[in-house]
Amino acid sequence: MKPKNNFSVVPKLFKLNFKMGERMLHGFWNLGKAIVKKRHFEGYDHMKNFSLIYFKLTPLCNLRCKMCGQRGDKGYLKGDYAAEEAKKIVPLETYKKLVDELKYKRPVYYLWGGEPFLYPDLCDLVDYIQKSGSFCSVNTNGTLLEKYAERIVRDKWHVIFVSLDAFREVNDDIRGPGSYDRVVKGFEAINREKEKQHSRLPAMGIVTTVTNKNYKDLQNLAIACKDFNIDWHIYNLGTYTNDEIVAKHKEFFREKLGVESVCLEAYNTGYNNDIDGAELHKTLNTIHSTDYGYLSITVPALNPEKTHEYYHQLDIPVRDHCIVPWTQANINYNGDVTFCADYVEYPLGNIKEKSFKEIYNGERANKFRHAMVECPGAIFPGCIRCYQNMLFGKKRKGY
Repeated sequence: MKPKNNFSVVPKLFKLNFKMGERMLHGFWNLGKAIVKKRHFEGYDHMKNFSLIYFKLTPLCNLRCKMCGQRGDKGYLKGDYAAEEAKKIVPLETYKKLVDELKYKRPVYYLWGGEPFLYPDLCDLVDYIQKSGSFCSVNTNGTLLEKYAERIVRDKWHVIFVSLDAFREVNDDIRGPGSYDRVVKGFEAINREKEKQHSRLPAMGIVTTVTNKNYKDLQNLAIACKDFNIDWHIYNLGTYTNDEIVAKHKEFFREKLGVESVCLEAYNTGYNNDIDGAELHKTLNTIHSTDYGYLSITVPALNPEKTHEYYHQLDIPVRDHCIVPWTQANINYNGDVTFCADYVEYPLGNIKEKSFKEIYNGERANKFRHAMVECPGAIFPGCIRCYQNMLFGKKRKGY
């Protein structure tokens, strides 16, 4: 069975809440149009195609997931450095000002971290975004859901994505002792509140990052998730790179953008090694062919024979012609605007200093766009397994 893609969530959202589904469809529709549109640069208002914005609210997290590009084995946001960076977080009022500026565009908002529940004003921010008329989703490790369950349901949050990587023992080896049970308690608390408050919101989904530590345990997790009353389960095939790609990417960024790439090395973890593509495909096919009571989605949705290649031939693109610099942006915890969350070394500007529109149409933004289209397939060397490219890039023939 062919895996469903990320657009499969839209009908589910309409069923849960028509208005929420309409907001999400509005964003997806604009993203879809951007894929076939001509790429523009200077002298063009790029806000015309702007559809999706990420808020990376904090560098702090209460877990240390092994494969994480921020706090994992090779992550760049650790210890004292993360604590110092946390002093720079954007205050709520600045975010509100940005939401007001973007209200006419009704972009889709995606809030993450670090762990977003460690941002002190998360609930107030979500409430403000949703009242502005936009769709809002929150990606969390789920360990703090129980504490905030009552307000989450009361404020009718649209969507919560919870990271969970395997059944209890394997998950806790990856994400930390006790993390699995804390997530389960969070789901239980949300479901109790939904029943108590007679609400169908928030919609809830799980995101699982596939590594060589969990790919043999995915079906056990799929079965366990039947009890969580979730709406979908996304299997992220993972972001991986190697020494050769990192070196090539760093050289390109030095030459074209004049900066030293700092984040890509964090994905050079080796957690793709020894994944048996045929076995993984067989597992995913079983999952997609089974009715667990929720949608199962794989990102990217690959042709079966290409699964092994995805993990063991990292220099071969499966998606290209990334549309992110023409449709999206990430706001880093310190207010820096970037197109890609993993290219923090090249900020386009800062929302504490300039309007978003000025930044998005600015000289640095267009320099980044020009640099990208000069690359083969219009993606940077380091973007070959990028999650955003897997979501929004053009599917290459045969993949």
